Amino acid sequence: MSDAVIVSAVRTPIATARKGTLKDTPAEELASHILAEAIRRSGIPGEEVDDVIFAESLYGGGDLARHAAVALGLTRVPGQAVNRHCAGSLTAVANAAGSIRSGMDRVVVAGGVHSFSTGPTLTWRVPGTEETIKRIPPSFPYTAEATDDTSISVGWNVAVKYGLTREQMDAWAVRSHSRAVAAIDAGVFDDEIAPLKIGTPDGEIIEFAVDEHPRRDTTAAKVAGLKPLHPEIDGFSITAANSSGINDASAALTLTSAEHARERGLSVLGTIRSWASVGVDPKYTGEGGFAVIAPVLSRAGISQADVTLWEINEAFASVPVAACQELGIDEDIVNIYGSGCSLGHPIAASGARMLTTLTHELRRRGGGIGVAAMCAGGGQGGAVVIEV
Repeated sequence: MSDAVIVSAVRTPIATARKGTLKDTPAEELASHILAEAIRRSGIPGEEVDDVIFAESLYGGGDLARHAAVALGLTRVPGQAVNRHCAGSLTAVANAAGSIRSGMDRVVVAGGVHSFSTGPTLTWRVPGTEETIKRIPPSFPYTAEATDDTSISVGWNVAVKYGLTREQMDAWAVRSHSRAVAAIDAGVFDDEIAPLKIGTPDGEIIEFAVDEHPRRDTTAAKVAGLKPLHPEIDGFSITAANSSGINDASAALTLTSAEHARERGLSVLGTIRSWASVGVDPKYTGEGGFAVIAPVLSRAGISQADVTLWEINEAFASVPVAACQELGIDEDIVNIYGSGCSLGHPIAASGARMLTTLTHELRRRGGGIGVAAMCAGGGQGGAVVIEV
């Protein structure tokens, strides 16, 4: 089978939802913007794209990938919506790579888009009554320990199971912000970001080009002073600081076959080596972010020692802390420019954002192997291995 190679990897800046720069920018605009930029950077004419696969989460219908293609005038390019919650855009990239490796498609743009600011609120009728409530569509049967409150089922339960302290999680969060701010100041993300033109209420047009969620004033003292999200639970150690942000963004990668890239003289940024998804007990959903690592490495035929850089999403700081503790991963090569606690977690776009950052950083280093891994709602995990 042909290798599936990356010929572009790009993302928008990440905004803070509901009060940030993208609060009035709908998901379809984010999708169209990133699709256009991913195609432009690839050097492949848009009409040669065989498919667009975009992750979206909790939108309750629609197909943002197809919407973006039509918005760009690519009416002959279909579009596929993928939902594996947080790991959705990793799955989108995996699906694209699988289609290319099998020879079914030659060029696929894959990624994800999420707008917490403008996403719909779903209303459900309570069975047997005329009462309606607002809620998230369930991905698993709720129990007392596995609820739709992710601070418990993702963050807290994993912290308890693996004996993590609040001090460990807070320290990780502080470092995440420090690393993200340092990366922004050094211009590390400039090559991977596609700025947007945004209209302001007073009619001014501004360029949004820098991630706005990391906090420069984050200190250990400030983080330690925050109240836990559930003070009624004895010892509860999950706070707003050691949790991921609520954010808006999009990200996408253009994939093609190695042969097609050679024929067209395209610049190859990296190769998709393997991918995997796993299921875990929903009450330990955070575990999915590292339970998936063994199978994805095995499928790539490599060991942990072969990995140059890791992105393990900070849905909650407990996830990468537990991953490093349990698997013996060196913290210094995990989330070197921050992650969910600092950069933010635009759910359906985060996986593609992680792969984009890995691709560009590994190229700066002259090559290597990168692993993007994350937990996902409902007790799942997803991961992708790339080689540059």
